[in-house]
Amino acid sequence: MGARPRVVRTGVDLVRARRAGPAGVARRRAVRLDALVGHARARSGFYERLYRGLGGDPVELAALPPVSKPDLMASFDEWVSDPAVTRAGVEAFTADPARLGSLFLGGYFACRSSGTTGQPGLFLHDQAACAVYEAMSLRIDLQWLSPGQWWALLRGRVRWAAVVGAGGHFAGAGWMELQRRRDPVRRRAYRVFPLEQPLRELVAALNAFQPVILSGYPSALDILAAEQRAGRLRVHPVVVELAGESIDDVGREHIATSLGGALHDAYSASECLVMAVDCDHGWLHVNADWVVLEPVQADHTPTPPGIASHTVLLTNLANHVQPLIRYDLGDSVLARAGPCPCGSPFPAIRVQGRRDDVLHLTTADGRTVTLPPLAVGSVLDQPPGVLRSQLVQTGDRSLLLGLDLLPETAEDAVWQEATARLTAYLSAQGATDISVTKACEAPQRSATSGKFRQVIARPPSPT
Repeated sequence: MGARPRVVRTGVDLVRARRAGPAGVARRRAVRLDALVGHARARSGFYERLYRGLGGDPVELAALPPVSKPDLMASFDEWVSDPAVTRAGVEAFTADPARLGSLFLGGYFACRSSGTTGQPGLFLHDQAACAVYEAMSLRIDLQWLSPGQWWALLRGRVRWAAVVGAGGHFAGAGWMELQRRRDPVRRRAYRVFPLEQPLRELVAALNAFQPVILSGYPSALDILAAEQRAGRLRVHPVVVELAGESIDDVGREHIATSLGGALHDAYSASECLVMAVDCDHGWLHVNADWVVLEPVQADHTPTPPGIASHTVLLTNLANHVQPLIRYDLGDSVLARAGPCPCGSPFPAIRVQGRRDDVLHLTTADGRTVTLPPLAVGSVLDQPPGVLRSQLVQTGDRSLLLGLDLLPETAEDAVWQEATARLTAYLSAQGATDISVTKACEAPQRSATSGKFRQVIARPPSPT
């Protein structure tokens, strides 16, 4: 089946699932879970070994052992269900910038991430999963937009600007480029605006493009909101979409009042591109016909509704090439007790996700340069051989860079490349003569949360 008919068929079922209510959603979820687990047992050596001896008809999700990114990445070639897929092949593919937006082996959307645990990941999504993600996006649009907003989008030719890290095969940039490659209309309407470019160039490019949809990391959109207030950015989006980071109410209000348009949140990750979307009551609703999210404590026992979890386990029912079943995603999730006032049949949650810091560096002439953390992180992740990196601001003009390298990596060469890339990025942003010092220790996890933060700003000076 071609991509377009598959999207249409999936989209019709998504509409039916919503109309069927919680019982209809649960039926679909159970059937899809049985199919996914059966496929994983039969086609993935990793899961065949992990589930050996377990019962399984019907599947009881809570009886299956959780898995982690380090576990799966260490057994990558056994984990995937297609023997033609190898870790070496995916690594080579995602190392080539020219292949961004093309399909690995002609059939798989490939992306990479570091994530909140600090462990890099390589992720593949088959064509059935991609059809689900695309159909979910349409369901989101139908949920979010009024007839007047649809008309405004059409008048603006659905120009969509994604302000994301584009220094590698990251999910946001890669997905946009995939859509542009597939469809000549989207090729004209969709555009990726790399966060790594100087702010003045980004502002000028957005002014020229005049998007009606503006999406990106909250930390980046908060900076653009300040540019809009200052009169340098002059855009009038119909929809502003936040994804990839958490944001507090103050930052959200700043973005909403400065940029205008309908402000919405989407919960997404490289492991599952569309997990949940927001409602007018401030909750995120899980796409539970295709996605299972289990808020759990540190020992993987369930977290009661109304309490923030230690982490959350993801089961992606759509993707069979790289099965993710009770996968530790690393985010803290609070599940709502009882139905949401909006009337959605889908479970309602709130997420405390990635919370890296925005950097504020001082230039030689006293100006302040503001840098979004995911742009900084994308620069740090580029050098081959880097397992994880951590940048800590130690002063107005000084940074401490820690690197954890893959085995048999030439440390001096990687350090030189990493600092050269970082210095070039800082200079392009106008932050010249910033001191970058090599950390004596490998990147550290938070002593309180146990989670990894890649970019850490200097604490405010006491007043």
